[in-house]
Amino acid sequence: MTPGLELKRLLEAHQRLVQRLLSEQQPEGYWLGELSSSDLSTATAVSALSIWGQSRNASPAELQQCICNGIRWLIQTQRQDGSWGDTPHSCGNIATTVLVRSALQLAASWFRESDRASLGPACTAADKAAAAYLDNVCGSGATNHAEALRRRYGSDRTFSVPILMNAALAGLAPWSEVPHLPFELAVLPQSWYRYLRLPVVSYALPALIAIGQAVMQHRGGKVWRAWAVEPTLNRLQRLQPASGGFLEAVPLTAFVVMALASTGHGDHPVCRRGVAFLLNSVRRDGSWPIDSNLSVWLTTLSVLALGADKLPDVAATTRWLLQQQVRRRHPYTGAEPGGWGWSHLSGSVPDADDTSGALLALAELLPHPEADTHAVAVLSGLKWLLDLQNRDGGWPTFCRGWGKLPFDRSAADLTAHALRALAAWKSSLRRWRLAADPDVRVLAAQVTARLGSAVRNGLRFLLAQQQHNGAWQPLWFGNERAPDEANRTYGTARVLHSFLAWGLGNREPVRRAVQWLLASQNRDGSWGGDHALPGTVEETALATDALLAWLLAVPKHRGEWLTSASIQRGLAWLIERVEADDLTPAPIGLYFARLWYWERLYPVIFATQALGRALRLPSPYQ
Repeated sequence: MTPGLELKRLLEAHQRLVQRLLSEQQPEGYWLGELSSSDLSTATAVSALSIWGQSRNASPAELQQCICNGIRWLIQTQRQDGSWGDTPHSCGNIATTVLVRSALQLAASWFRESDRASLGPACTAADKAAAAYLDNVCGSGATNHAEALRRRYGSDRTFSVPILMNAALAGLAPWSEVPHLPFELAVLPQSWYRYLRLPVVSYALPALIAIGQAVMQHRGGKVWRAWAVEPTLNRLQRLQPASGGFLEAVPLTAFVVMALASTGHGDHPVCRRGVAFLLNSVRRDGSWPIDSNLSVWLTTLSVLALGADKLPDVAATTRWLLQQQVRRRHPYTGAEPGGWGWSHLSGSVPDADDTSGALLALAELLPHPEADTHAVAVLSGLKWLLDLQNRDGGWPTFCRGWGKLPFDRSAADLTAHALRALAAWKSSLRRWRLAADPDVRVLAAQVTARLGSAVRNGLRFLLAQQQHNGAWQPLWFGNERAPDEANRTYGTARVLHSFLAWGLGNREPVRRAVQWLLASQNRDGSWGGDHALPGTVEETALATDALLAWLLAVPKHRGEWLTSASIQRGLAWLIERVEADDLTPAPIGLYFARLWYWERLYPVIFATQALGRALRLPSPYQ
């Protein structure tokens, strides 16, 4: 394409994306998005509602309809090989297939007379195909299926034990295959948990309590543990948010409900509120999403993709985002005030990625005079991030010091995002140290005193995490088609932005990362999550945007790079997708321990940011 034609098409494609993204904005100024329907979530919800209804000997019409509609949706999404994936767009896997088989078994008694003739045979056929798939992949029989599940998750029991419990409740696995969980440890002070080396991650305490009790009752165990049942149920009740959904997550809430209902606690307030959450979360087609929404995460991404100048009401978006900051010690993780979670709903928990995103978005939204007005909120967020940093220099997701299991360890994508957020407010710290407000002065002094060492340690962590090929591996995004399911395109792009934010674009590790991105591009101009993987809009936009950001920050060779085939082909591939209205989301999101999801707005947001950055560059695009 000629430069003139490229500019015209680039401008039109970008404007089209901007309009589409703005059309998704809510009246209050935020973005809600739409998470993929999930086979895994739907299966766990159906199982939980079936067990809860049986425990109460109740069959209300609403419950029966939810169960039947969920089963019907699951049958329609079964793959040709007999398996189910986490979403209808995902690869089949043994975990979701076991969960759907369990749901088929548990729901059978709930079929309405009008549905029995159609659903009964369909369930039988689906279950037979699923059993054959599992026998083929895992080896024949429940013991081999259970062993394969344990291998899939390794030492992390956060999901292997709930899945095996669900299978045992459905009669598909013996209780001897379900390991005990030390639920009694939940009576100890929250500050002790990081030292106890629990077999589940920090965010899974509700599962530890409810499932630990269920395994003890069904499998049998040491009698002395019974004393901890009531105290830990009380702890569970304090952990439950107003919405009833733990972390706003359907699978976690469903596992808690089925565990409690199976042990005679179907009328417990935690169980009743959990059931209400599940009934309120079901979609019209009978499916459930993996979580309620990612409103805070999507809003911060959208603000950065559009820029404040494109927003119709900057004040409304700023006000909404500031309102989502956690102002009290969080009961779920014990986190101090100052952070942000992924959603505006009550089950959200403050975390490193969303706090970093909020701080970056506020840096875009707030010019200096207004930023000074909200200095305490910003400084509280910066301090919250600094407090979360691990001893290894990296940032974890929720809790400092929980380093045993992968989803509690420091991660390159989280660390890179935190470093970018710190860089965005560095210049304001000098001004705030001289502010008239004593609270602002004190907070600014505290943050400034720790900033230098935090950044040095964070960068040192990132350098240690860089792989021999120049790439970085993230925690919260992956690619099912990669051999190790990692998404190095996302991870490398994230880290590249972090080094650029601190003026380190000319360093050798950055040049290696750039070379890796260029070498990973497909012949058609797209990027997948790694070498030779099918391209997606999300991954192509992330890679292109990172390379363009590098060009803006390191102008030394800008002329030759601007006309390079790689940059041109990446932009052309994206523009063609926009022109064809082909922005199909890909399941590259990882939700807690290898649960895949897609978000409808990801391709729109990431493509908007990449094309918008291209328009900031000089000739040949302008």
